[in-house]
Parts: sequence; C-alpha cells; structure tokens
Amino acid sequence: MKTTTAIRILAMLLAVVSLNLTGCRKDKEIADPDTSSLQQLSKDQQSVESSSDDVLNDVTDVLSGSTKSLESLPCNITVDSSNVVGDTITYSITFNGLNCAQTHTRTGNATIKRNVNTPWRQAGTKVTVNYINVVVTKVSTGKSVTFNGTRILENVSGGYVFELGSSATSITHKITGQMQVTFEDNTTRTWNISRQRTFTGTIFQLVVTNDGFGTANGYSNLAWWGTNRSGELFYSQITQPIVHKKLCGWDPTSGSIIHRISSDSKSATISFGYDISNQLITNGNCPAKFKLDWQKESYSGTIYILLP
Repeated sequence: MKTTTAIRILAMLLAVVSLNLTGCRKDKEIADPDTSSLQQLSKDQQSVESSSDDVLNDVTDVLSGSTKSLESLPCNITVDSSNVVGDTITYSITFNGLNCAQTHTRTGNATIKRNVNTPWRQAGTKVTVNYINVVVTKVSTGKSVTFNGTRILENVSGGYVFELGSSATSITHKITGQMQVTFEDNTTRTWNISRQRTFTGTIFQLVVTNDGFGTANGYSNLAWWGTNRSGELFYSQITQPIVHKKLCGWDPTSGSIIHRISSDSKSATISFGYDISNQLITNGNCPAKFKLDWQKESYSGTIYILLP
C-alpha cells in the first residue's frame, strides 16, 4: 500500500511539473513575437524615401533650369525639353550614373509635365512626374529600389531651393501619388505617398523637415501606406517631424514615425537620432542608428537598428 501510494504521489508531482513546464514554454512563445516584418518595413521605408528623394531633388533641379546659379545641374542625366504640345511642356529625363554626391547610382527614365504658363518658382505650381523603371542603387550597400508610377509635386511656398539664405528662408514642397516599388529581392509592392518637405538653412547646409498629411481608413498624418514585403497592409504616420541634414548624408537626425499593421495587431514606433552606442546624438553629431519600439497585442520591446 505504501509503495502504491508513493507511486501515485510521484505521478501527480510529475504531472504538475509537466503542466508548469508546458505553460512556461507557451508563455515564452507568446511573449517573443516575430518582429521581422516590422524591422524590414522600417528599413524599407527609409530606403524608399532616400532613393525617391534623390530622384526628386534632380527633378526640382531640372525645373529650376538655367536660373540656378549656386550649384550645378544634376550629374549623369540628360534632359530633353523640346516637347511642347498646347500649354504643356514635357521634360524627358534619362538617368545614367552616379548622382553629384556619389551616394546613389540611377538608371531609367522619367518625364515631367508642366503648364508653360506656370513657372516652377510660382507658389502653387504643380507638375506631374512619371517614373519609368527608375533604378536607384545606394553605393554604400549595393541595394537597389526600382520605381514605376506617377507623383504630383507641388511648390507650395514658391521660390527655388537654391535661393535659401538669400531671398528665401524656407521652401515647401508637397508630394502625392502612388508607386510600384520593387526591392532588391524582386518583391514588388504598391506604396502611396502624401508627404511634405520643408527646406531650410542654406544651399550648402540644407535641412529638410518631413511631415505626413495623408488620410486613409481612419488614419491621419500618413506619409506612406500600402503593402509591405510580407504582404501586410501598413500605415506609416509621422508623429514628430523627421529632420534630415545634408551634412549627415541626408540621414534622419530626429523625429518619429509609427508603422501600424492592424491585421496582425502590431506596430513599431521609430525614433531617429541615435549613435552607435544607442544614445541620442548631441552637439550636431550625425546618427548611426534608430530606435524601434515594437508592440504586438500586450507585448512590447525595444531594438536599436543600424541605419540602412
């Protein structure tokens, strides 16, 4: 009887231990969700923005034309502006190499359509920019982004960027549209953009501040939204204006953006302006990392990631 009782007690203890271990394993699995798609989206958003802005800077340089006096026109592009039909002039651009800063190489074509009676420097002027297999490759990483689609570029404030520091204190542009974005792994996704860029400083020490003004499905302050590489619908809201400095190679030095993926109840708040030691930059230093605070249902965590 004693032996039987002891066996029963031992069996009960083993069952309890087994249940506890199983519970621990389940808790650990739940508490350590997969954040890979949030991390990838965060990197992709910065790569797409950096690459598309590199092209947009060339577009505005072309629109500034021969009046631009402080800086040369874009490197390694050809421009044909002879096509005028009715009240519309079309600039045909061919990209064929490094940009002037030697940070990106570009290939492909783009067209700009503008009303001949509304010069680019006039406040409120809008132009239509069409991308045709424009491939932008970052020199430091060798990774490429390909753009196809149409954007509307508006000179909200009027004036030319090169006039900053002399006849202008700030220049504001708005960008809207939809693009087909192809990443280096040949994944193609549709991204929408509603972003405002405000230029301050001088032509030699430019500062660009980004804000989002788009709305979709109940979200506001959107800069980007669409489908990420994992096929998830995302919404990216700028919650604090994101500042980029020319002296830092246009890397983001401050500001924050939230990426929301409601279908999987997860989000990531990206805070910019961190050094290699995960500390906020000071004294005008340039950033090396960004902070990603992720949340999935009731679980959360923090990751520091090198800028792409």
